Amino acid sequence: MNILRSRRLLLPLILVALTAVAGVRAVAPSGTYFEVTKHLEILTSVFKGVHEFYVEEPEPGTLMSTAIKAMLDELDPYTIYYPESRIEDLRFMNTGEYGGIGALVQPIDGRTTVVEVYEGYPAQEAGLQPGDIVLSVDGRALDEDFDGDEVGDLLKGESGSTVDIRIERPHGGGVLDLTVDRAKVRIPAVTYSGMLDDTTGYIYLSKFTRGSAGEVRQALMSLRDSAGMRQLVLDLRGNGGGLLNESVSIVNLFVPKGTEIVSTKGKSDNWNKSYKALGRPTAEDMPLVVLIDGQSASASEIVSGTLQDLDRAVIVGMESFGKGLVQQTKDMAFNTRLKVTVAKYYTASGRCIQRLDYGGQRDAQGKAQAVSDTLLRTFQTKGGRPVLEGRGIQPDIEVEVPFMSTLLEGLLSDYQVFHYATKVAAGLDSSDVSDPVTYTMGDVAWSGFRAHLEEDGFEYTTESMAVLEELREVVGLEQYDGVAGSALENLGSTLEPNLERDLALFEEEIRQTLEEEVVLRFHYAAGLVERSLTRDPTVKRALEVFGDEMNATIGWSAEDGQSTPGSRQ
Repeated sequence: MNILRSRRLLLPLILVALTAVAGVRAVAPSGTYFEVTKHLEILTSVFKGVHEFYVEEPEPGTLMSTAIKAMLDELDPYTIYYPESRIEDLRFMNTGEYGGIGALVQPIDGRTTVVEVYEGYPAQEAGLQPGDIVLSVDGRALDEDFDGDEVGDLLKGESGSTVDIRIERPHGGGVLDLTVDRAKVRIPAVTYSGMLDDTTGYIYLSKFTRGSAGEVRQALMSLRDSAGMRQLVLDLRGNGGGLLNESVSIVNLFVPKGTEIVSTKGKSDNWNKSYKALGRPTAEDMPLVVLIDGQSASASEIVSGTLQDLDRAVIVGMESFGKGLVQQTKDMAFNTRLKVTVAKYYTASGRCIQRLDYGGQRDAQGKAQAVSDTLLRTFQTKGGRPVLEGRGIQPDIEVEVPFMSTLLEGLLSDYQVFHYATKVAAGLDSSDVSDPVTYTMGDVAWSGFRAHLEEDGFEYTTESMAVLEELREVVGLEQYDGVAGSALENLGSTLEPNLERDLALFEEEIRQTLEEEVVLRFHYAAGLVERSLTRDPTVKRALEVFGDEMNATIGWSAEDGQSTPGSRQ
């Protein structure tokens, strides 16, 4: 019976494999075809052998998923197989839309916790709050075995349907039963737009999903026509990319029709393409600064890199991630899909900014290594400035990210900031946090944070202590204990984590982070961005660029809105 069952389960997979072989045969050279068919036959025979002879009854889906994952891991992190159960995840990445309640949940301390509620969606309207613990969904109790994805699947559903949620509200809120209508949820790509001063607009673009270029255009026109914007800061920090066509359309907002924006080259001639600006620009003559950091990747790098190559914007911030690869989604058998890397992209100057060489040699851990410095080439912008390939987008003006203390890192990773902000917010109403920018946590609330941490048994260590332990080992090996022992003990006493001392030492950054978490509960993501702008050193540096420094960097004159390539050194 087991063998018969195994063969029945195996048959669809064999058919899939044969179908794949037929497809390869139609397009591939004979040598490649032989290699593919040979190894597919080996895979099929091994899979069949395991099911016929293995002592236990293996799960075919698990085996095949493991095999597929291992195979794709040999390529790059962006080639991904999506089983039927994860198709909605793929759609959400492309569109930013899903059917659900408009809330983000994740396991914290073994309990499913609401960590963010999206403004204007059913979860907010039903009264769901960050910090609420989800006990059950439609009568199904959630235990520690549930992960965030499983709970998310329970909460998602067709727009117009309802879901019953039982929650526990901490700090005296009790147990509540909520019936929440599901709706079509779309997370906006433009998280925030507004004015930094009388003439400078600001747009924060969080991702490149379908329609994001339209959102940027709408925000741009609103700031220009209604708020008097004459120059713009476009923030792409933390933006991991998305759809290539959207990045092309966003660049088109700032460059003339017909300008080549990006090109792609792949194994197939279908991917040897050039993408040009097809429409009339919205802000061709507007001085522009683009912000990037180490998490700005892919489509973010197309926008920032091409605007840099064309001497159309000054790039400010930190060196970007360095992803110069293009993916395309392909339909596979049984309603599964494969997102596969099909090409590399090249910005307007002709450079590819891909940092890691996934086709080359790997290190001892099997990880891809950076492209060798000897292989890097230097390209030139439209005005003759040198730009380097293979290292992401290097900013014209670098601004270091402020150091985060080890204590704050520990408080965030242990969710202590989240938990205490939930406690503080429970004692406030909207009038107490009426302005996201000016809200400050009172001294009484701040003083209570230490008591909260001690009551919760919070512990932390530091990098300094880790290095000291290594030093002690080396001193012992070299037999310098008698000489350096007392000095190391004194140093250890000084560096030993001390909660009271370190809370005082890092009060400003920890207090600001707590305040931001409270603001998020009352003013959502847009309020959080608005607040951060008043303290952001990269934004402050961007404001200083407009004018003479912009002209000196890229030859852009704010007076006549024209670039003058070659006028600088």
